[in-house]
Amino acid sequence: MSDPGRLITPALVDLYLAPADKDDALRSLAQRLVAEGRVTDLDGFLADIAAREAQAPTGLGDGIGIPHCRSAHVTTPSLAFGRSARGIDFDAPDGTPADLIFMIAAPDGADDAHLQILASLARRLMDPRFTGALRAATDPTEVAALVNDEQPEEAAQQQEGPLLVAVTSCPTGIAHTYMAAKALELAAAKAGARIQVETQGSAGSTPLDPAVIAAAHAVIFAHDVEVRDKSRFAGKPTVDVGVKAGVNRADQLVAEALQLAAAEPGTAGPVAAPAPKRDEHWANRLRGWLMTGVSYMIPFVAAGGLLIALGFAIGGYEISAAPSVVGHFDWTSQHSWAAMLFQAGAAAFGFLVPVLSGYIAYAIADRAALAAGIVGGAISVTVGAGFLGGIASGLIAGLLVRWMVRWKVPSSIAGIMPVVVIPLISVAVVGFLMFVLLGSPIASVMSALTDWLNSLSGANAVLLGLLLGAMMAFDMGGPLNKVAYTFAAGALTTAGSVPDAGSLKVMAAVMAAGMTPPLGLALATTVRGRLFTREERENGKAAWVLGASFITEGAIPFAAADPLRVIPSAIAGSMATGGLVMAFGSTLRAPHGGIWVLPLIGKPLLYVLAIAVGTVITATLVVLLKGLRKQPAPEPELLTAA
Repeated sequence: MSDPGRLITPALVDLYLAPADKDDALRSLAQRLVAEGRVTDLDGFLADIAAREAQAPTGLGDGIGIPHCRSAHVTTPSLAFGRSARGIDFDAPDGTPADLIFMIAAPDGADDAHLQILASLARRLMDPRFTGALRAATDPTEVAALVNDEQPEEAAQQQEGPLLVAVTSCPTGIAHTYMAAKALELAAAKAGARIQVETQGSAGSTPLDPAVIAAAHAVIFAHDVEVRDKSRFAGKPTVDVGVKAGVNRADQLVAEALQLAAAEPGTAGPVAAPAPKRDEHWANRLRGWLMTGVSYMIPFVAAGGLLIALGFAIGGYEISAAPSVVGHFDWTSQHSWAAMLFQAGAAAFGFLVPVLSGYIAYAIADRAALAAGIVGGAISVTVGAGFLGGIASGLIAGLLVRWMVRWKVPSSIAGIMPVVVIPLISVAVVGFLMFVLLGSPIASVMSALTDWLNSLSGANAVLLGLLLGAMMAFDMGGPLNKVAYTFAAGALTTAGSVPDAGSLKVMAAVMAAGMTPPLGLALATTVRGRLFTREERENGKAAWVLGASFITEGAIPFAAADPLRVIPSAIAGSMATGGLVMAFGSTLRAPHGGIWVLPLIGKPLLYVLAIAVGTVITATLVVLLKGLRKQPAPEPELLTAA
């Protein structure tokens, strides 16, 4: 067994990595981690590695690949190293195959000290002297000594030149975050500039000194995760890119930042708004803004909707007319408890559209846009424009504030811009637009939508159920899933205190279709376990509970491992469920809860039947499709490394 205090041992080094295929190479390196007791489940760990690879390629260029992940199957932060004579394709931006492969494995609960070691390694990968020594090494012990060498890095001499600040971050916070930071430091030194970098990664983040930010001439954001406290970089010329650009194009980014600083000397402004990434399509930005609003809204939907539904279940629909429980609450009265639940849920529901609107605006222009976005959402509720009005007001508020923060203003006014001027003007403009120009037309659209839902019957209702079912299963918790869910929840909230039949049917179809994918995969792992890995069979056990609780994301591990078979099967099952629910006319008064809110479901037996049919369809298709592929040979027993 290896020393758990060391990042790498000689047994974790393969200087003659033979596989030419990436998957085989990853398995070979992972087997070393398993043999050394640093990974507890080979297939589970490889699934986590594959999920990270699916997010973005881990080839850096210059012959380096860094497959990495955080995983519950890792016992201690570790590194397996492989050197390939022929090279392995990790989809590097320069197209070169990787001859140096670093498999970084971090546990979910890794402590900061261990993560600092991984961060240091990621930085050292940008040093050609370090990678050159690894290519020249002839013994695994030599490689382990090089990697475990924890001597402090040489500090770059930054006594002269313009001052830049930067923030780097990546989804896992393990590798690219720190590699981008090191690349920017090297590029700045080469360009004769000073730079300080804040790494918002897994090893913790030490915020830049406000005095350093104030003195900086320009800012570089190299990030795939939203920068925390972005408003600190007030009025600074900014280069905003993805984290990989920080690794691969550091020289160019530093040059751009210095050019911006020279063009705008002494620039001051109230709040730095998030600038769109140059390589990001407008549709992706729009989707991200909407998803941010929806993600903040969902807790209010779940809590408010369930409380209202419980109030109806205990006290009947007439509970909506009960007087306020303030001063009228009777501890022994069922009616009082029902009224309290309904009124608390109604209060939560009252925040849905303002929160949706506010956080759409926040995603576009950070905290400066929150006031206008929230107020615009509240006005949308007042004029009857509902969630469509909230989306419109959030987009307007965010784009308006994004434009305002770029105003060039005297330094004497800059200090009051974010707390007085921007809120005053943006709230007034959004208020005018929602009250006078946009509110009534959008309210008419919402009214027409409600009437259309109530008029649906027969084939039209079934077609809507089929469409919503496909959307719920296509990305299993992603944007399309959230669009379908928001449509259902929005229709439910627009209908008022006592929702109408059309919106109740739509909500029922959406929840049932969202339950089907994990339940179908759980059933498939039960009836044909040999078609799945041990990790997938374990995930199948959890998927029963997740599916029953309306957590569609329970099917994601299966889809990530085998998307071509799992996703079409899930779509087929969810479409069947959504169509059957609409055909049966089942209704749902709660926007969440899964099978646990069965007493709140109209025609519950038919509802359960629809879910069962979709579950069986999903499981049957998955089993058939997986059965058609060639089954891999049994894995050989692992040999414990010497």
